[in-house]
Amino acid sequence: MADRPAYSFTPGPPPEASRFLANKDWLPAFSWQDVEPEEHATAFTVAKAMQMDVLKDIRDELQRALDEGIPFEQFQRNLRPRLEARGWWGQSIMVDPATGEARAVQLGSPRRLRVIYQSNLRAARAAGQWERIQRSKRALPYLEYRLGPSERHRPHHQAKEGMVLAADDPFWASWYPPNGWGCKCWVRQLTGTQAEERGISTSPDVPMHDVTNTRTGEVRRVPVGIDPGWERNPGAQRVQASIDMLQGKAVSVPPEVARVALRDLEDGWMAERARRHPDWREDLPFLEALRRIFAPAGA
Repeated sequence: MADRPAYSFTPGPPPEASRFLANKDWLPAFSWQDVEPEEHATAFTVAKAMQMDVLKDIRDELQRALDEGIPFEQFQRNLRPRLEARGWWGQSIMVDPATGEARAVQLGSPRRLRVIYQSNLRAARAAGQWERIQRSKRALPYLEYRLGPSERHRPHHQAKEGMVLAADDPFWASWYPPNGWGCKCWVRQLTGTQAEERGISTSPDVPMHDVTNTRTGEVRRVPVGIDPGWERNPGAQRVQASIDMLQGKAVSVPPEVARVALRDLEDGWMAERARRHPDWREDLPFLEALRRIFAPAGA
């Protein structure tokens, strides 16, 4: 029998995307407005999934869908019976912990499962891509904003189609897709030559507007055209959390963020360099060097 080649055309999901979801901590919440955009990068949450067994069932099936490439229809067939058995399906009465009032709420439904599936998998894949961008941006230093396959595009998203900016441009701190519920926009990484051929854009202003959290009364500044809750780059948030941990700032971040950052450090692109350097926590030049770790770009 001939030897098998040392490569595969079905390598599975990008490990960075899988790790992004797998390393998340748990955050039960009554409403999506109870969770800050920064927390979404490090914690797994589903509105109204207040029971840990329900939350775990949902994430386990999402992880399986991401790792095995399971389409939504199969995801729903796998998950719905488990949620129904736990009573997390259809209309129900639930006490809002913020007010103490009993409210009629929608638990599981086909529509909700589709939103959960699409939003979590798209966010994980985008965050995984951001990690790869950071490794390879010396060879591919530019990003191009691209529209997804939607029949209708949001005007603010469509206006950015074809925009080419450096991967380090501050624009991507907020306008790194997905940029809203159901958003299918994405970015393409480019070489310097490709970017020049397409035309490198001037870093644009990002108009902001006030959005009020109807549950807390808090007012946030959100870029115009981005849905509230989607105005942060989750991949960048996770990288920053790991850097904060490396710089000894554990006391300044919530415990769930610290746990996720340490798991990312153990599993991720900084781990091998850190293991080779026994005094990395005290070595400030090394900490700064971690920001500049790049892997060879592949064809």
